Amino acid sequence: MAGTARFSFSSTFSRKLSSLSNVHANLPKLRIDEIRGKRVSIFEKEYKRQQALISRLEKIEVTYQGLNNESTTLVMNKGVSTPYNCAQHIGELQMKRSVVAEVNGQIWDMHRPIEDNCSLKLIHMKPEDPHQASLVNKTFWRSCSFLLGAVVEGIFQDEISVMLHSFPPANIRSGSFVYDVQLSLDTWTPSQSDFRQIAAAFQKFVRKEHPFQRLDIDSSLALKIFEDNIFKTEQIPHIASKSSSGRSVTVYRVGDHIDISRGPMIASSNLVGRCSIAAIHKLDSGFYRFQGVALPSEIYLNHFAFGIIESRARKLVMTHLFRA
Repeated sequence: MAGTARFSFSSTFSRKLSSLSNVHANLPKLRIDEIRGKRVSIFEKEYKRQQALISRLEKIEVTYQGLNNESTTLVMNKGVSTPYNCAQHIGELQMKRSVVAEVNGQIWDMHRPIEDNCSLKLIHMKPEDPHQASLVNKTFWRSCSFLLGAVVEGIFQDEISVMLHSFPPANIRSGSFVYDVQLSLDTWTPSQSDFRQIAAAFQKFVRKEHPFQRLDIDSSLALKIFEDNIFKTEQIPHIASKSSSGRSVTVYRVGDHIDISRGPMIASSNLVGRCSIAAIHKLDSGFYRFQGVALPSEIYLNHFAFGIIESRARKLVMTHLFRA
């Protein structure tokens, strides 16, 4: 349910928002489907450009480490083959259940190309290793935040301005995943019908089995992709400065939605099962904090148990918005 945050924006941040709003006010107003179409077009063009840079296929050896320390060596294509492609060779169960991979000890997206000879583990939602379990849970929570942003951005009518801001780092102890959004609805108090409609849209979106597609791009291209979003364009230089090159930004595509995140993400949206929009808290300056809760598709709870989780997830997550 709606609530009021116990923090507000600094005067400096508010002035920056005002300045950015004035700049973007001169841009032509596009519908969200037009904005998304433009972003996808740029993304696909860049993806094809990067693929074209691979002039010839080089072979690499991927040593898959399965159960009982059994290993299988796969000969794959450098810079093209992904952990998901490896799973296709190993078996249908691994292909369907794997949430993320571990490449040379590093958590890796299932659809991210492998760059060199490596060891590979495929990780499902209930690994026995406690460290892996923590990483998988955070990846699941982060992916749910991403998906929540995709749904919220597209569910409102065209006359309502929707500007995605950001989502905080995954924190499973908070009880809910989060996305902060600016809406042109200063007095909105969401009804139970609103909650149900957003939750239904979320459920419908994840069932479409959208893969999470990762792409590292130059900050100048990222600014072009998000030129319709004043918050992303403010954040991009700061994010790029933290990369190894000082110019790179990682974006993900799910369906027709593109957003910024360092990742990693789960393999596909259909790995998310039962979900609910637990709360929408009014913050400041037209900002709303959307909070949700979800279960992995292979985990089931009865109505009573899920209700307890929902109740916990309604509490306002006390974290500040990302500020560049």
